[in-house]
Order: sequence, then structure tokens, then C-alpha cells
Amino acid sequence: MASTTHETMGGRVAIVGTGSRAAMFVRGIVARPSSSVVAFCEPNSIRAAYYNELLVSLGAPEVPVYQPEDFKKMLREENVEIAVITCIDALHDLYIVPALEAGVQVLTEKPMTTDVEKCRRILETVQRTGQHLTVTFNYRYNPVHELVKRTISEGRIGEVLSVHFEWLLDTVHGADYFRRWHRQKSNSGGLMVHKAGHHFDLVNWWIDAEPETVAGFGKLAFYGEEAGKKHGWAKEYERARGSAEAKDDPFAIHLETDPTLKRIYADAESEDGYHRDQNVFAPGIGIEDDMSVMVRYNTGATLTYHLTAYSPWEGYRVMFNGSLGRLELEVVESQYRLPSSEDGMDGLIHGNQALPHAGGATVTLHKLWNEPENLPVKVEHAAHGGGDVRMLSVLFGPTPGQVAETGDASKQSANERDGALALAVGLLANESFRTGKFVDLESLNLPLY
Repeated sequence: MASTTHETMGGRVAIVGTGSRAAMFVRGIVARPSSSVVAFCEPNSIRAAYYNELLVSLGAPEVPVYQPEDFKKMLREENVEIAVITCIDALHDLYIVPALEAGVQVLTEKPMTTDVEKCRRILETVQRTGQHLTVTFNYRYNPVHELVKRTISEGRIGEVLSVHFEWLLDTVHGADYFRRWHRQKSNSGGLMVHKAGHHFDLVNWWIDAEPETVAGFGKLAFYGEEAGKKHGWAKEYERARGSAEAKDDPFAIHLETDPTLKRIYADAESEDGYHRDQNVFAPGIGIEDDMSVMVRYNTGATLTYHLTAYSPWEGYRVMFNGSLGRLELEVVESQYRLPSSEDGMDGLIHGNQALPHAGGATVTLHKLWNEPENLPVKVEHAAHGGGDVRMLSVLFGPTPGQVAETGDASKQSANERDGALALAVGLLANESFRTGKFVDLESLNLPLY
């Protein structure tokens, strides 16, 4: 599976969805003279007003705000050349498809979408129109991940025979997916789709392979009403705002303590009723917090993957076993966490900041019959390990005075096929959780070829 080379974008940009992730794109676009934000598509006027204020603070003019049902009208009236999709995952296809049909360039946050029917619709639109899209897998641009890709591509461990990937989300950041819209699979596809898609794309890309068969087990082991009562963490409140009981809950977040969270969520909930601070031990949570997955690839390589969303520390370990040796990656994004009331909200506003108590990263090469070699790494913790900044440089070109990306990062943008293959692993894992069976990629009947 070859990497996709992306030509630099530029022009009139519309942002669809004004949650926290949109801020990275707004700041990045305004910083580049070749591009400008010309419209927002957002049903919540309070949240949209916050983003217009952000534009003004960055020296850009306010822009019109369109309702979702007026998306096509916005594309025409504002002469939109690029649509950036940052809304709820399950709604991505509602904007990707008409934008492609209108000949507009599309950038979408990962995951590309959340179920097989929507994925098929996107792929069929690509085939029908000849228009492609970019899925913003920002982890590909992380310098440490680039080093892993380069080391494997150079053949330093030979043929990759198996991979083990362990990912740990802590009890502040990990808990956050159980407080908000992600807690329902109908919105996010669960963590196998919304978050693990990062890693499934990385593995596909690292080992240059495509998934064929997936099996797994998933459970809600820690969060939710039943597990919370079992382990003694449960509280009875529905959401933290206005709750006396939540003040002493180490799993609660308090939106009013962070200016951004207050403006785009607490102040905006009067319009749409969305509560960003729900109780992680409430009934009705529909996603898993502990997942074990096995994947077989078309190269014969296998992956074992485990995600834990309630760990005391946050980070990941990846081990590649090859015919000439072994490569090991360890990243400690946070060595430990204190409750949000003590650590603050760092790391909760989607990658803007490093997590508190950040650790380091190591990449170790173990060649057969040789001493281990620690490869030199450049560690960045904010903005997804430096991936966000480098991704924006590749997609929209460098900012004034910034050196253009001409190395590895310039060659690794992901298209709709990459998005579909990462999504497929998560979808197949969810199906295996449900049925207890091995599931093949062919069963999805996706028009990939």
C-alpha cells in the first residue's frame, strides 16, 4: 500500500463543525496568505460566534454562518474551494459526498465515517466523480512515527512478521470519551473507530500492508453504571455542571474552569442541549473501554492490539518482529494523572497541549546477534507529537518564514482508500465483539479496487 503524495492546497475554505478540533484548522488557515476561512457550517449560533471571534482575534474578518441544510448553498454562494469536515463522526458523509459532487476539495477529520454503508457511499462517490479526499491522520506526521516507518522501509528488521500494539488512555483523557457524544456508537463507532483508527492506519502504513481478517473481544469493564457500582467509583449525578456530588468526583470535569470549554460547550448548550460533562458512570453508555483485537494482513503479518481506556498513565508500546530483528517503540505521553480539578484541563481540548507529567519516547532496534541500538528521536508532546503542525504545513503549505516540508512528512497524506482500510479494522472488530467470530474484509463489500 503506497503512501499518497499530496499537492499543497490553497484557496477559500469552509469549516463544517465548530467543536474544539476546528480551532487547529482555523488558526492554521489564517496563518497562510494563500488560504482564507470564508464560511462556517454550524447549527449552534453561540459556538459559531465563538469561532468568528477567534477569526477576528487572528486578524481575519468574520464570515457567514450556514445551517447544515444549507451546505450546498454555502458551497455555491461562498465559492468554496476546500471543505474541512470536523463535525460529529457519524455526519461526515453528509458533507463529504455533496462536496465531492460539487468538485470541492475535501479534508475530513478521522475517522472518515462510522459505518460500512456510509463508507461505501463515500467510495462510490469518489469513483463516480473522480474527486479524491484527504483523511487527516495526523499521527503519520509525528517525527517518532516517521522514524519507525523509515526504519522498517529500509529493511533493518527484514520482513515484518508480527506486530503487538498496546495503547493506554488514562482516567482523565480516556474518561473523556465517556462524558460526551462519543459514548454512543451511533455517533462515533466506539473507540475502535474513533480513536484506534489512528493506530490501525499507522500499522497499515508502517508495514505497507492491508487488513484481511479481524477478531476481537470488547467490553465495558470500568466505566458505565454496572462497572462503576461494582468497583466503588459510581456517582448518581447526570452531568457535572450544577451537581454538588460531582465536586468530589475525580472523574468529573468542570467546564467553567476552562475558558474555551465554557464558551463552546457550557454557554452553547442552551441552543442544542448538548452536555459535554456527563457522568462516566451513568447508565446507557454504548461503547467499550477494554478491547483486544487480532488482525491478519495480506502480507501474512499479524497484529495483536489492546486498548485500555482507564489506565493510571497514558501512552503506547509497539513491537515489530521481523526476519532480521525487532523494533520497539515506547511513548509515555503522561506518566500519571491527578483528577481534573488538580491537573486542570490540559490535554482535553483535543491535542492543543501536552498532557501533564509528560514522559519520553524511545525507539530501540534489536538486530539478531547484535547489541540493542537506541535510535535518536525528536520528542514533541503538544499537538499530537508535533504531527498537527507538520500536517498543516504539508496540506496548506508553510507559513511565512517556515521551511517547506520536503522529507518524509511531505509524502504521507492519506486518501479515502487509506481512510476506508483503517475504518474497516474498527468495523470488523466491532462486528467480532458482537458475534464472537473472525470477520473478513471481503464481508464489507467495499469498492476498494
